[in-house]
Amino acid sequence: MKNTVARRAVHGILLLDKPLGLTSNAALQRAKRLFRAEKAGHTGTLDPLATGLLPLCFGAATKFSQASLDADKAYRATVQFGVTTTTGDAEGDLIARRDGHVTRAALAAACARFIGAIRQVPPMHSALKHEGKALYDYARAGVTIEREPRDVTIHRIVVEAADDAGPNDIWTLHVHCSKGTYIRTLAEDIGAALGCGAHLAALRRTRCGPLDLAQAATFEQLDAMSEAEREAALLAADALVADWPMVRLGTEDAGRFLTGLRRRTAQADAPQVRVYGPEPHAFLGSGHIAGGELIPSRLLSPAEVQGLLNA
Repeated sequence: MKNTVARRAVHGILLLDKPLGLTSNAALQRAKRLFRAEKAGHTGTLDPLATGLLPLCFGAATKFSQASLDADKAYRATVQFGVTTTTGDAEGDLIARRDGHVTRAALAAACARFIGAIRQVPPMHSALKHEGKALYDYARAGVTIEREPRDVTIHRIVVEAADDAGPNDIWTLHVHCSKGTYIRTLAEDIGAALGCGAHLAALRRTRCGPLDLAQAATFEQLDAMSEAEREAALLAADALVADWPMVRLGTEDAGRFLTGLRRRTAQADAPQVRVYGPEPHAFLGSGHIAGGELIPSRLLSPAEVQGLLNA
């Protein structure tokens, strides 16, 4: 007889240090089993060939995953110059090999050309959907789909170090960018700007909005913990919106807010706020303030609010 795992209500955010080769969904399902969680979701996919920070949401926190999806990201990218591949990363077939020796000055100058608002053509080897099917499925079938350029923003590129590998230099770049940025495309474009081509040899996500990889745990660490220790490792359900302005309501207004009613407020207009009841940990949900009114956006259920208070 197959053993059935007893699921339970778990509320919070796990910062996972995702290992190489694992899909984001596989990581989510493994974490969900580990915590025996009833409800879980991730905050945007991280490529199987990438490692690093993957925030996973449980219970009430899943309602605010969009905040992490919309947040800026930071990556540590290892780029090999002089070698171009069919996929733009180390998994692809070789297209061309050239002299890839790049000086720090030349690389810094090339990177500077991509700072600010730029347009990127999404790679064929990506999870972006076309008619309900991921682009990488078309690519594997040898079909190329026309893709529209997308607007993204590169806030900063810091050149860290070089590792000479024969004629092809491998450099480490720290990239701080907006959501939707394809780092492999950025690597290819920098290589093209230098005239030698390049591909993304490795990628590690280090930040996602206010969340940092230093806070993350590996599956090996989580497996070694007791259930109580794992729960203690979770961030609060409101951690994804911790940098939004806070609104605290009294008992009567909190109850009405949870029914979806607007409330008058003296606080300044704001596109996004996090809302709490009178108790210190009574997170109620999110909203926005316009024209002196607090307008609900995403609300927790009474059971979820109680679950957070009992945590």
